[in-house]
Amino acid sequence: MASELEPEVQAIDRSLLECSAEEIAGKWLQATDLTREVYQHLAHYVPKIYCRGPNPFPQKEDMLAQHVLLGPMEWYLCGEDPAFGFPKLEQANKPSHLCGRVFKVGEPTYSCRDCAVDPTCVLCMECFLGSIHRDHRYRMTTSGGGGFCDCGDTEAWKEGPYCQKHELNTSEIEEEEDPLVHLSEDVIARTYNIFAIMFRYAVEILTWEKESELPADLEIVEKSDTYYCMLFNDEVHTYEQVIYTLQKAVNCTQKEAIGFATTVDRDGRRSVRYGDFQYCEQAKSVIVRNTSRQTKPLKVQVMHSSIVAHQNFGLKLLSWLGSIIGYSDGLRRILCQVGLQEGPDGENSSLVDRLMLSDSKLWKGARSVYHQLFMSSLLMDLKYKKLFAVRFAKNYERLQSDYVTDDHDREFSVADLSVQIFTVPSLARMLITEENLMSIIIKTFMDHLRHRDAHGRFQFERYTALQAFKFRRVQSLILDLKYVLISKPTEWSDELRQKFLEGFDAFLELLKCMQGMDPITRQVGQHIEMEPEWEAAFTLQMKLTHVISMMQDWCASDEKVLIEAYKKCLAVLMQCHGGYTDGEQPITLSICGHSVETIRYCVSQEKVSIHLPVSRLLAGLHVLLSKSEVAYKFPELLPLSELSPPMLIEHPLRCLVLCAQVHAGMWRRNGFSLVNQIYYYHNVKCRREMFDKDIVMLQTGVSMMDPNHFLMIMLSRFELYQIFSTPDYGKRFSSEITHKDVVQQNNTLIEEMLYLIIMLVGERFSPGVGQVNATDEIKREIIHQLSIKPMAHSELVKSLPEDENKETGMESVIEAVAHFKKPGLTGRGMYELKPECAKEFNLYFYHFSRAEQSKAEEAQRKMKRQNREDTALPPPVLPPFCPLFASLVNILQSDVMLCIMGTILQWAVEHNGYAWSESMLQRVLHLIGMALQEEKQHLENVTEEHVVTFTFTQKISKPGEAPKNSPSILAMLETLQNAPYLEVHKDMIRWILKTFNAVKKMRESSPTSPVAETEGTIMEESSRDKDKAERKRKAEIARLRREKIMAQMSEMQRHFIDENKELFQQTLELDASTSAVLDNSPVVSDMTLTALGPTQTQVPEQRQFVTCILCQEEQEVKVESRAMVLAAFVQRSTVLSKNRSKFIQDPEKYDPLFMHPDLSCGTHTSSCGHIMHAHCWQRYFDSVQAKEQRRQQRLRLHTSYDVENGEFLCPLCECLSNTVIPLLLPPRNIFNKLNFSDQPNLTQWIRTISQQIKALQFLRKEESTPNNASTKNSENMDELQLPEGFRPDFHPKNPYSESIKEMLTTFGTATYKVGLKVHPNEEDPRVPIMCWGSCAYTIQSIERILSDEDKPLFGPLPCRLDDCLRSLTRFAAAHWTVASLSVVQGHFCKLFASLVPNDSHEELPCILDIDMFHLLVGLVLAFPALQCQDFSGISLGTGDLHIFHLVTMAHIIQILLTSCTEENGMDQENPTCEEESAVLALYKTLHQYTGSALKEIPSGWHLWRSVRAGIMPFLKCSALFFHYLNGVPSPPDIQVPGTSHFEHLCNYLSLPNNLICLFQENSEIMNSLIESWCHNSEVKRYLEGERDAIRYPRESNKLINLPEDYSSLINQASNFSCPKSGGDKSRAPTLCLVCGSLLCSQSYCCQTELEGEDVGACTAHTYSCGSGVGIFLRVRECQVLFLAGKTKGCFYSPPYLDDYGETDQGLRRGNPLHLCKERFKKIQKLWHQHSVTEEIGHAQEANQTLVGIDWQHL
Repeated sequence: MASELEPEVQAIDRSLLECSAEEIAGKWLQATDLTREVYQHLAHYVPKIYCRGPNPFPQKEDMLAQHVLLGPMEWYLCGEDPAFGFPKLEQANKPSHLCGRVFKVGEPTYSCRDCAVDPTCVLCMECFLGSIHRDHRYRMTTSGGGGFCDCGDTEAWKEGPYCQKHELNTSEIEEEEDPLVHLSEDVIARTYNIFAIMFRYAVEILTWEKESELPADLEIVEKSDTYYCMLFNDEVHTYEQVIYTLQKAVNCTQKEAIGFATTVDRDGRRSVRYGDFQYCEQAKSVIVRNTSRQTKPLKVQVMHSSIVAHQNFGLKLLSWLGSIIGYSDGLRRILCQVGLQEGPDGENSSLVDRLMLSDSKLWKGARSVYHQLFMSSLLMDLKYKKLFAVRFAKNYERLQSDYVTDDHDREFSVADLSVQIFTVPSLARMLITEENLMSIIIKTFMDHLRHRDAHGRFQFERYTALQAFKFRRVQSLILDLKYVLISKPTEWSDELRQKFLEGFDAFLELLKCMQGMDPITRQVGQHIEMEPEWEAAFTLQMKLTHVISMMQDWCASDEKVLIEAYKKCLAVLMQCHGGYTDGEQPITLSICGHSVETIRYCVSQEKVSIHLPVSRLLAGLHVLLSKSEVAYKFPELLPLSELSPPMLIEHPLRCLVLCAQVHAGMWRRNGFSLVNQIYYYHNVKCRREMFDKDIVMLQTGVSMMDPNHFLMIMLSRFELYQIFSTPDYGKRFSSEITHKDVVQQNNTLIEEMLYLIIMLVGERFSPGVGQVNATDEIKREIIHQLSIKPMAHSELVKSLPEDENKETGMESVIEAVAHFKKPGLTGRGMYELKPECAKEFNLYFYHFSRAEQSKAEEAQRKMKRQNREDTALPPPVLPPFCPLFASLVNILQSDVMLCIMGTILQWAVEHNGYAWSESMLQRVLHLIGMALQEEKQHLENVTEEHVVTFTFTQKISKPGEAPKNSPSILAMLETLQNAPYLEVHKDMIRWILKTFNAVKKMRESSPTSPVAETEGTIMEESSRDKDKAERKRKAEIARLRREKIMAQMSEMQRHFIDENKELFQQTLELDASTSAVLDNSPVVSDMTLTALGPTQTQVPEQRQFVTCILCQEEQEVKVESRAMVLAAFVQRSTVLSKNRSKFIQDPEKYDPLFMHPDLSCGTHTSSCGHIMHAHCWQRYFDSVQAKEQRRQQRLRLHTSYDVENGEFLCPLCECLSNTVIPLLLPPRNIFNKLNFSDQPNLTQWIRTISQQIKALQFLRKEESTPNNASTKNSENMDELQLPEGFRPDFHPKNPYSESIKEMLTTFGTATYKVGLKVHPNEEDPRVPIMCWGSCAYTIQSIERILSDEDKPLFGPLPCRLDDCLRSLTRFAAAHWTVASLSVVQGHFCKLFASLVPNDSHEELPCILDIDMFHLLVGLVLAFPALQCQDFSGISLGTGDLHIFHLVTMAHIIQILLTSCTEENGMDQENPTCEEESAVLALYKTLHQYTGSALKEIPSGWHLWRSVRAGIMPFLKCSALFFHYLNGVPSPPDIQVPGTSHFEHLCNYLSLPNNLICLFQENSEIMNSLIESWCHNSEVKRYLEGERDAIRYPRESNKLINLPEDYSSLINQASNFSCPKSGGDKSRAPTLCLVCGSLLCSQSYCCQTELEGEDVGACTAHTYSCGSGVGIFLRVRECQVLFLAGKTKGCFYSPPYLDDYGETDQGLRRGNPLHLCKERFKKIQKLWHQHSVTEEIGHAQEANQTLVGIDWQHL
């Protein structure tokens, strides 16, 4: 296909390339009909450039378009070469003081909480960093794309509108000068021409709707017959559906289909087939057929290729216009003129209008292109921004209707530009006054909600999916209303007043439709069948909450508006109550000689609604009348006298009664919908305009009517009137043993009613109700939240109501009421209440839920007990009411109230006769306390001539009237004070009596009747003494009882121990043997401890007893007993790697014998330290496997472990494991044969070993050659002198039991399988190598951790690490017994040959490319395989020592060859010591052997220093290795932190302190060895600088350095584009914390194939960078991601905290985040300790939702 196209493509290129832009432009300048000329040019060339084949070539198309199409326009516009023309224009232009940068998706945006006019004012990163706001309280978010930077817009910022960069441009702004003055006349004319033609062309072709013919002036004669099958995006179908459909429709591969789907999603459309009409039509029908089953089908069109070509060029043109106007404000002004000029067809015919109105018909890509153009042109030119705003407002209804029926998200709709226009205060005002914008928005909104019931209220019943979808979209209109109202006017004009009140009328219409919507009736008998729809109504309420508040704020800012609004609102409320009395007959209530008329109404029987926005708005306005004092200034203008208080309180009261009845359980059968409604009614999101306003409305009503009347109406609504109006009703009620539920219900209702009275009197912290300001209100909220428990900043913010700017006002007051406690390594910062604020605690605070109230009560009482105070929680002192509400307090001293209190106290006194509850009594006591506090306040603030009318104290001391003669309230309180059944309330009653006496004293400040006074106090005191004595006596009794019980218990304990003596002995022994201290062997005193060699310290054998965690049986670890195993986890690791790019091509052929010093990939083993019998483990694992197979048939979910890979969870601690390590005794003691006294020195030993190796190799060769002549064979045997005592035919007996041998094989195979990523094969010769390697690597990684943390080498290691290292080392040392002897011997020969060359091994790595510690472990652990055949008396220990010395010397040479020799000028003057002179001599030898390629000789001091530093890690690892191998305890000196321990290590490892002595003692053989090492060609290449080598000591790997401020990360990520889909911004940029690469995670575009499965970028990266384990930071979510393999992952808390010590996963709060170094270290430590996989395992076990995530797609 491609090859046929090639020549054609080139042919086209030639004719196009010959076009000259200059000539064409010249032709145009002469033309009379320019439009026709240009159109002909386009008609001819556009189809030749664009859409020439099935796949677009964007680079080529753009290049040609620039040359042939755009070039001439640029020439024409400039009148000269654009390369000179545009820079000239740019120079003449004044740079703009507006930034106007349009945000990309995911770019960080900053808003200042102190200075922004509203939250939509944002800065880009560059402007923010150069502005004053970076030191303010800013908020950081990531942009969804599409908005622009508001820097330079003076209306957006209260202060600091310019950053440093844009401030420079403001210096010489003259008032609104015309930008066209900088352009010459003819440039203006030409620009005007070309812009008009081009903009018209683009609009025409983009809004063109025919599919196969072009506009007449673009048609050409010779038209090709090629079509595209064009697939469009919608928001209904998922990626998967589209991909599946495309594969069927145009039979493409999955990869191609994914490519198509991604492009469709990104650009809004993509051609999926190219060819003739029939061919495309067929694909279209398949797609439509396949996607129309559930929903509407995908939109597909078959379009002629020339139309698509013109449309593509149209988009290119719009972007071109956007870039051209960037050169000059003049050009921008011209484009705006062209765009907004009315066309010939009158209304809505300008180009801008045409584009806006066909917005919903365009595809995503076209929309975003023209939106961007609008932003960079119309919105950047202040004059035209106004004109555009007017057009936008005029078309508002149509645009919104288009948006509601369209299915694209808001950000792709032109309606979204409202945020750019309506939030500008001056524009919003202008649109309100000139275009009546408020009314338009509200009317449009009402038009979309057409469902009403018979009363004209909204009805959301039976809501279909489509309607719900529409409703969601309609809500964006409320947002627009919010934008318009967001900044309050400072001065009002008459037009603004008039239009605002018109808008207010419309708003009242809206609220009227909500008043009483969703009414409910109590279900009696059976449960409700269908839960009614309630969410829609509440969603509406929530969305409107801020709008309602803002409406009130607007009204508050102008007295005339407030008065008018109040009248209007009242009138609407009257209409709503129109049918107030009809059909409900009036009844008369009377108590205590008061009577009142009301209507008969039962909440529990009639309809009731929770939605009363009109009443609530009126309540809000009423408070404003009080707050702004309008009520006192112009009472004549207000209809206050016409108000009917009973009417005002009726509905809010019903609503509160409904809540009470729900709490009393009377509405249980109405299901959850009602419970949820009540919950939201009180919830912080809604309560401001719901519950709070209902309380205010009742307060308003009470303050205007006789409190007795109010209380009677209230009793009637609560359905409690009977109980309190008929004396002894309570007694009758409880004696006729009524239904227990009814008693309970009534009690709850009485409690709720008393609570309501407490709220009415006590809640005066709204400015306007009480004499307080807004900060007092917030303080009080915070105090009550913190009195429940200390809270984190985010919790506290959530529990406070937010205003329209998302502010709670908390920061300004929090310091005054709370202390901040910083967080530790986990957890978050907490605020704690200051103790002095506790006195402001009100137990009946109206925003407490039931649960919060009891928690708070508990917490406060506990605190009081701790401070040794009495536990009363008296009501706090309250601020005075505002005058309008002042009469409210009289409710406390009204007759009905006293009657209610008296009745309840009476019940409590005769507590057996009545049904009453303690919380009822508690509330009455609280009310009495409130009344006393109130009277006290009145008396304190009284002026001379006034008489205090509040006489509560007198009223409660009077006994009842004649017939009953009930005792006074005071008398009853005194009786109750000593009631034994009221222990809890004693303190409170005592506080009341004390306060009563204080108030009385104040009343009688004239000393007239002191008698009564003293009587009271004496009585009080005597009762208090009695009380104290009583308490003391009780405490004493309790103490004696406790002591007696303790004595009994210890006696029983002693008996038990005596009877089970032997049990206790055993446990003590066991503890000793398994303790975690390394020196659990008897300490050998006063002698040097040596870990290896013939002089190795002999340690007496210790018996080891262990218990199996599965069968609890105890067993001793022996050679011949059944195997015991530790659960272990083996994993590949690159934690120590110095080269992550290495990759094993073919693991089946790879030879791991020599580890390169870059440790590019090792095998790490860890264990949780739990021990099982091998057979118990086998049984356990089999059952796990069986269970897994059963589970797989049921559900295809991953578990947190992968059974197919041999994984399981440790049965005890659920730690992830994939194999087991056998427990062994020190293996060396088993193989060690007798030592003779004279052991060979190094030189002799090397000779002996070399001879033995030679003999072995000779024999191997013999075996492999066919045995043709027996005579020959024997002759050869004679030739080969077998070294003395060497018996190569001897095969040692394996000392281990069958079960242990099986476990040795199991663990060996597992290590091999995981380490090489191959199939298990226990016969493979590489198994022993992998076992030794794992042992070496694990020791190296632990040494690294200890060094990094500056811990001593043999300090107290954690028990599990210690057990793991011991078992691993012993296992590695014993593994050769189950491997083939000749294989292990072969490995030894090869390893040995790398240091002592022999003829048969060629091609071994040079000394620079071998990791010496891996080599040492391999040699030491393979040596027994050779030594077991040697009967000459050379002990194993000697071999160990010589191998160790040899490797150490090789390592020193390695260090010297690679040491960098820059002089530090730190040359020590003092005479050189022996080490330095020795090392200098050695360096000279090297210098000589390397043919002087080695650098010049530095000072001896410097050399010795680098040798000591370089060899330290090796010595530490060796010490750990030999310690665990031979079991020699470590010398106490090494167990303390601090110094470098170099000498102690040398002694322990039997090395001389001057390491260079090794060379001197063995100079004869060493010189030849050094020479052979230095002659390797690789060493020469290194010294000549042709290759690199690892330097020692190796630097420790760390995670990457993260920036201190999180926003720089976000910025870095927003500039990162997806590497695959050409420059497209990545949606989920993810940072690898190990190597710092940015990846495009979680998207189809970057999926790659890994082991036959498609995986996301992160998973693929873990395999190349972390051999399967990865640590990532998801930048947009601020979340750390741990991945291991394909199925395991978890999220981990990020190392970034805000100033309140909290993380912000998902960047929801947007507080500035800073790096917390300790938390980052913790993540690094997890990585160093190889615990990431384990961490994921624990997380997945703890949280099952993590298991369901497809981690491999991240």
